[in-house]
Amino acid sequence: MCVNGVRGSIHEYRNEGFIPQSNDSNAFFFHGGSEGLYASKLLHSSISQETGNNNNPTLKGKFFIRFETVTFVRTEESASKQPEMQQNTGLVEAIILEVKDKKRIGGSFLNSNLICCNPRLADAGSCKLGEVIIQKNKDNPDWPKRIKTFFAGNNRETKVDTTDVEINSTGMYYLYFMFCDPNLKGTLIKGRTVWRNPDGYLPGKMAPLMTFYGFMSLAYLVLGLLWFLRFVQFWRDITKLHYHITAVIALGMCEMAVWYFEYVNVNSTGRRPMGITLWAVTFSSVKKTLSRLLLLVVSMGYGVVKPTLGGLTSRVLLLGAVYFFATEALELVEHLGNINDFSGKTKLFWVLPVAFLDSCFILWIFSSLSRTLEKLQVRRNTAKLELYRKFTSSLVASVLLSIAWIGFELYFNATDPLSELWQIAWIIPAFWILLAYFLLVVICILCMDLGLFKKLGRFLLLWAVFCKMSRFSAYKADF
Repeated sequence: MCVNGVRGSIHEYRNEGFIPQSNDSNAFFFHGGSEGLYASKLLHSSISQETGNNNNPTLKGKFFIRFETVTFVRTEESASKQPEMQQNTGLVEAIILEVKDKKRIGGSFLNSNLICCNPRLADAGSCKLGEVIIQKNKDNPDWPKRIKTFFAGNNRETKVDTTDVEINSTGMYYLYFMFCDPNLKGTLIKGRTVWRNPDGYLPGKMAPLMTFYGFMSLAYLVLGLLWFLRFVQFWRDITKLHYHITAVIALGMCEMAVWYFEYVNVNSTGRRPMGITLWAVTFSSVKKTLSRLLLLVVSMGYGVVKPTLGGLTSRVLLLGAVYFFATEALELVEHLGNINDFSGKTKLFWVLPVAFLDSCFILWIFSSLSRTLEKLQVRRNTAKLELYRKFTSSLVASVLLSIAWIGFELYFNATDPLSELWQIAWIIPAFWILLAYFLLVVICILCMDLGLFKKLGRFLLLWAVFCKMSRFSAYKADF
């Protein structure tokens, strides 16, 4: 399933069918894709290689939607009903629109629920019979864009002319293939469309994550170098726990670097390389699993209160293994499928097991913390007790932040069903990466109570907030 299509902004159609719009409508449609797109970047006059004319501007950062080998296949029964010599025996339209123009498709401006023009509206001169009703934008008469493709004679197949539709306005764009002729019922679509932004093939809402992953790679590198220096300095006091922390830092560094290079490759080629993507997904799953296990064993007092986990070791490893396989499956579905492969119900099927296991981790972590704090109070170990209280406060703050952020995500998705706020959508996944990094810094401070690490934690947190605010302001201004 995953190997078939690993693409960036390339939408593939594999003999898929059209869906009736509704009982009250008379149209059949197929959703060809949707992307957040930036306007083309127009350079000042430069020499055209083709014409040699100095007055012809060229496009360096051109954004376009390209139709490549998009083919419609109607049923044999439908084709046999058509005369062989007739030129146009069926019409399929490709409609490209910006989300703000969604009400311009259909007869709502004519007080009608119809999508396709009927004889009454055609006689009134409001539209052309058999075509999708479109109200043109007065400020931009060419939009929404309509591309017509006709079947000829009794041929079963027809192909959309290979063409590039240039975008000159930043926004969220939707592509629909539609037909109004009921005789075309059962028609299938195959081929692909290529969507490209001015700076590359990454979708608009994913492009900022490329810069973010680069920044996080450097942040993990700085943390790793400082941790290594302290690791060497206190090598006589090193325990197994410190090696586990080192492994999590190394995995985080590799994860962010691999994601960054994967995004760079997608941006330049439009395709997601299977090998790099699999490595990135696996690094991500391993790091998430080890991070949760690290929080759990620290909460149990491993390496601080007790030297081993005793009989709990097998349970901890079992929970970690189950979590790894669940999160690996979810990551594969999210990153190795085509952009619009999976419905909300399908994604929910993969998300629920991970959410349940995360809840198990949280409950076990806090119950273990409670018992560890009690032991430290009984032993009257003031220094370690103070560290664990700070650790508990950090965890509580993280959980509260997570709950608040989940609420924000639900509100964001509920109030923006058409992705009109696509330019700031990148901050949702970025928050979880920053939160995991923050918790890792806290554990480093806990396990080596060093003033330098405290300063590092404050500095990196402020730096992360500053960068996020800067990126947010920049994208909000562009929007």
